[in-house]
Amino acid sequence: MGILEVKNVGKRFGGLQALSDVNLSVKENSVHAIIGPNGAGKSTLLNCLVGKLIPDTGSVMFDGQSVLGRAPYEINQMGISRVFQTPEIFGDLTVMENMLIPCFAKRDGAFELNAIRSISEQKDVLEKAEQMLVEMNMADKRHMHAAAMSRGDKRRLEIGMCLSQEPRLLLLDEPTAGMARADTNNTIDLLKQISEERDITIAIIEHDMHVVFSLANRITVLAQGTPLVEDDPENIRGNPKVREAYLGESA
Repeated sequence: MGILEVKNVGKRFGGLQALSDVNLSVKENSVHAIIGPNGAGKSTLLNCLVGKLIPDTGSVMFDGQSVLGRAPYEINQMGISRVFQTPEIFGDLTVMENMLIPCFAKRDGAFELNAIRSISEQKDVLEKAEQMLVEMNMADKRHMHAAAMSRGDKRRLEIGMCLSQEPRLLLLDEPTAGMARADTNNTIDLLKQISEERDITIAIIEHDMHVVFSLANRITVLAQGTPLVEDDPENIRGNPKVREAYLGESA
């Protein structure tokens, strides 16, 4: 049994069967990649994993509890954090102010901006945010406005914000999309470090195969909303079914 179990999940949008009988098991403390050509159902599956979509059939269980129908803050409280394709940060706030947001988030996920900007007496909160900035190698950018940073640094900040919530499962939706190669490599190194040093499971959707094979120790390939194959990276590379799904012709 994995920490994340997807069983017989199906999802239809009108006449489109986006997912059909999807089964997936993500082992604890692994890095599990979900790949596939455009339209394979990756984003739909990810939205089911975080409760944003409710499947027509099947179940999604995290550590023995269903995620279906739960509000985003409930998903976070279960120990699941998500990184979106476009970094979800506040550009008009400084890097430090962004890092403080998870510390001040209320039970329903809301937060008071004034509370974030008035924290001179909150020594323990400041220390936690400062420690995370150091871990993300962003301490020298603490006073910079987030909008002025590169996409790679924005992503690094967002990942740090997620980690400050101490999740057990980190879901990443194409975390290197739109990045320069140097930022992509830096993000790979960061995620490797997180995987090695933290008690955390990572599931990643990614088109860049350089990222996938640099990080994942297990890969699921989707094609037309159905799992095509699940295997270790070394067996995925030359799999003729995978090549056919991506290239549209038999190898």
